[in-house]
Amino acid sequence: MKRKKRIHSVIFHVGTCALGFLMIYPLLWLLASSFKSNDTMFHNAFSLIPEKWDIVTNYSSGFAGVGGQPFTTFLFNTVFVTVIGTVGCVFVSLLAAYAFTRIKFWGSNFWFGCVMMTMMIPAQIMVVPQYIILKKLNLVDTRIALILPWFFGGAFFIFLMTQFFRGIPKELDEAAEIDGCGKFAILFRVLVPVVKPAIVTSSIFAFYWIWQDFFQPLIFMSSPEKYTISLALNMYLDPNSYNNYGGLFAMSVISLVPVIAFFIIFQKYLVDGIAMDGIKG
Repeated sequence: MKRKKRIHSVIFHVGTCALGFLMIYPLLWLLASSFKSNDTMFHNAFSLIPEKWDIVTNYSSGFAGVGGQPFTTFLFNTVFVTVIGTVGCVFVSLLAAYAFTRIKFWGSNFWFGCVMMTMMIPAQIMVVPQYIILKKLNLVDTRIALILPWFFGGAFFIFLMTQFFRGIPKELDEAAEIDGCGKFAILFRVLVPVVKPAIVTSSIFAFYWIWQDFFQPLIFMSSPEKYTISLALNMYLDPNSYNNYGGLFAMSVISLVPVIAFFIIFQKYLVDGIAMDGIKG
């Protein structure tokens, strides 16, 4: 029995390591490609060991930018849009979830159902009316155009926070009302600390979705100095001239650092949020 358990343990760990390597291989390939020179990059494309190292050239050319703009400009635009968009999206979703679960108003279940139905609408379809509205407001080709669509909450985040609020006894609200708390005091002093895992989980997803969004910047933006990273990376490849693959892969690595760091810092709350939501469901 002990021998069988050891064999099973070895097979399990070897299989897990192999599967983990397959999953992380694209990231390792991207990192390794950012070290390779342009002229030898695709000689042996699957190799993780550079045939010719060209780290300084790749990263310096990447930070030099493209379209007359340094990469730091694209990085600033992305951070600006992502941070403000994430804060607005999560905050509005929190207010909406609180209203659906704690405030009695006519047709609350109907409107909640309408919000949930929007989850079935592809984001690409929503871009058309969004563009028309932004065009009439003279906001096209501005950073506000990238923030505003996220600033009215998200159906997924509203649903997630609603599930958390429904699992919190309403006696807490009643006790806070007796102590003289109003609606906002109850929300931010009593309920927010309890639903913090849901808020952090929503923040992680919103941060990632806004950071890597390519379609909306492609439609709404036309000035290179206002491009985000996802759109700017596409400019490193020009079929009519020189393709800077080294700079592209180098800046792709740089663009992944904030996302990975954000996830690592808040992954504990992400696991807690998913686990607690599953228990409540």
